[in-house]
Amino acid sequence: MKIKPSAAIRKNYNEIATLCKESGEPVYLTKNGEGDLVIMDIGVFEKRERMLNLREQLVAVEEDRINGKKGYSIDEATSCMQKAVQEVLNDKS
Repeated sequence: MKIKPSAAIRKNYNEIATLCKESGEPVYLTKNGEGDLVIMDIGVFEKRERMLNLREQLVAVEEDRINGKKGYSIDEATSCMQKAVQEVLNDKS
């Protein structure tokens, strides 16, 4: 965990940006000794968001399964994935 005073972002933006990119970790900014903001590399943030969205979807699917909602067989899921991949490939052509 990297912690910097909030004034550091104004004075040392490039240094902090480099720190975020090289470490892949968020940098916590403080104001008057208290936590104020968190900054991070945009690529790391986007990956984190994708992971959180996937986790939410998996939780929703698990809740549906527990509540008895009908799911898909492995063959049905495989067929859907193959169709989706084919559509993507066709769109690139």
